[in-house]
Amino acid sequence: MRPRLLDLFCGAGGAAIGYYRAGFDVVGVDIAPQPRYPFEFYQGDALEYCAAHGQEFDAIHASPPCQRYSVAVIGKYKAKHPDLLPAVRAALEETGKPWVIENVPGAPMRPDFKLCGCMFGLRRLKRERWFETSWNGFDMREPCYHPEPVISVCGHDVMSHQRKFGRSVTLNERREAMGIDWMGRDELGEAIPPAYTEYIGRYLLDALEV
Repeated sequence: MRPRLLDLFCGAGGAAIGYYRAGFDVVGVDIAPQPRYPFEFYQGDALEYCAAHGQEFDAIHASPPCQRYSVAVIGKYKAKHPDLLPAVRAALEETGKPWVIENVPGAPMRPDFKLCGCMFGLRRLKRERWFETSWNGFDMREPCYHPEPVISVCGHDVMSHQRKFGRSVTLNERREAMGIDWMGRDELGEAIPPAYTEYIGRYLLDALEV
């Protein structure tokens, strides 16, 4: 039987697909409707759902909102966004289950894994994400290397440095860069490439066997 993973702040399911490929059955929770989420989905508050149902799962992944910590948000606007990481960490620890928290570089978390597209054959994708784990995970990865012009999929539009293309990056180019073929532009801006969580998921399976 495949272990069950609770996917909090799930968005449209980029992380979910990666965990599924790693060997998990996945259930997603998000405050917003997610009609393209590929697995069982519940709309609601992620922390409330975790408190009520976290014990029913073998492991938990959480991707709380990143705007408070993102370099893409101007400093004076950061305070308008919630700082949910401490509450999320406390909620996950309360369950006693193995867990993973994902967020952007610079977030107040322990980056057990720092992953980027170039590490998984996604050569055009420059999208570093940090992962903190309940088991203090660790690996040795080669540093980022992007010899070609890159795509940084973020928010509602391309970053200014992508003007090197001389045009806006198309939706299909973004999908190909992320390894995701079912999301729209805004969903991609919030998504985790499945390759990242497929990789993390293998370590999580090992943690379940300890």
